[in-house]
Amino acid sequence: MTMRPQHDLPKIYSHAVESVDPYRLIRAGARLSGTKLSISGQGAWVEEDLGRFRRIMVLGVGKASCRMARAVEEILGDRVEGGLVVTKYAHAEPLGRLPVVESAHPVPDENSLRFGLELARLAEGSDASTLVVVLVSGGASSLCVLPCPGIRLEDKRKTTDLLLSCGADIDEINCVRKHISMIKGGRLIRHLWPARTLSLILSDVVGDRLDTIASGITAADPTTYADAWGVLVRHGIEDKAPASVTALLRKGMEGLLPETLKENEAELSLVSNIIVGNNRAACLAAKERGDTLGYNTRIITTTLTGDAVEQGHAFAELAVDIARGASDLARPALVVAGGETTVKVRGRGKGGRNQEMALAFLVGLLKAGVSHEGISFLSGATDGTDGPTDASGAMVTPELLSRVREHGPDPGPFLENNDSHGFFDAVGGLLVTGPTGTNVCDIQLLAVV
Repeated sequence: MTMRPQHDLPKIYSHAVESVDPYRLIRAGARLSGTKLSISGQGAWVEEDLGRFRRIMVLGVGKASCRMARAVEEILGDRVEGGLVVTKYAHAEPLGRLPVVESAHPVPDENSLRFGLELARLAEGSDASTLVVVLVSGGASSLCVLPCPGIRLEDKRKTTDLLLSCGADIDEINCVRKHISMIKGGRLIRHLWPARTLSLILSDVVGDRLDTIASGITAADPTTYADAWGVLVRHGIEDKAPASVTALLRKGMEGLLPETLKENEAELSLVSNIIVGNNRAACLAAKERGDTLGYNTRIITTTLTGDAVEQGHAFAELAVDIARGASDLARPALVVAGGETTVKVRGRGKGGRNQEMALAFLVGLLKAGVSHEGISFLSGATDGTDGPTDASGAMVTPELLSRVREHGPDPGPFLENNDSHGFFDAVGGLLVTGPTGTNVCDIQLLAVV
């Protein structure tokens, strides 16, 4: 069988993304029989008698919230009395009963603050006779913000920018964001109490930690003000952060402010958190499609983290090993990985972690000095957006490698300037899908034939 990875990899990526469409996942996992609603997810199952509630409200936040809300609307019908769905700009889809609004990601804007206030207002309007269905997906931390008193939106924006540019990982970023917010770190639950809350979650976090997905708006938070301060110190940005943020963290460490929601607090007794989809499901679907196409497929990890450049070089080394027969994975080989890396900003270019990883892969393969025939690599975000660009990632093919090797440009300076988008835009290789309606981290596909 003649393998054509330059054609196969985009198809495998698309199949993986489609497999974690939250609309399909919720429709498959939720059942309504009379007044009994049952919902199943990743190892969890909940049943509720809707007859005991006076009203049902739906609150959705995240890049995938429209697809999730459409499924819930279809299941619950006119039982849904109200709510709000907040998604990223250009990600909105019309719904039947619920209002849809848009705000900014990854750095919050005025709409993020406006809808954070509205989310809290709606939550506080619930009571013991209310069932609240919360729909959580990636991007929620930026799409809805409600800073603690004394912290301006601009202060929060600057803090987010600093954390993103210094190379902090998602756990560290969320730790800080939770402690300067009135809704993150489980604090939304304090607004909802004493309503019954079902939180359906599409995980965009490595390891599916409830306290990290969307900054844990409906989950207990194990981190402290001291942990948040430690993130700033570890990355050397404590003197660059806004004074209002550092002052609040210091007051928190002194015990002068209430902590985020902790495991033993009563409010959690009325909350069920259910993960409906994750990166592992997407990687399994990629493996299934790869096997069907005739590849010897292996998932090496669904928890890929670390620096995007380092991981790109590691994939290049792996490709060389497979090509030379120094791996136990026989050709035609397909390596599948998933997770979320980080980018340390060194230059002024434009790109995202997937494009940066693909560019680092290309650089690593060119430096290895081996034949690039038969080696292809794709790295793509499952939400269709990689950094502040119109691409979801990038793909390196033998044709592209040959073209760059013979005619340039030199990819090294582009990588140093964090200009992966500029490079692939010039030579080809950008993966452009538009918003996908889902978000379960990223997928990497390496083919060696």
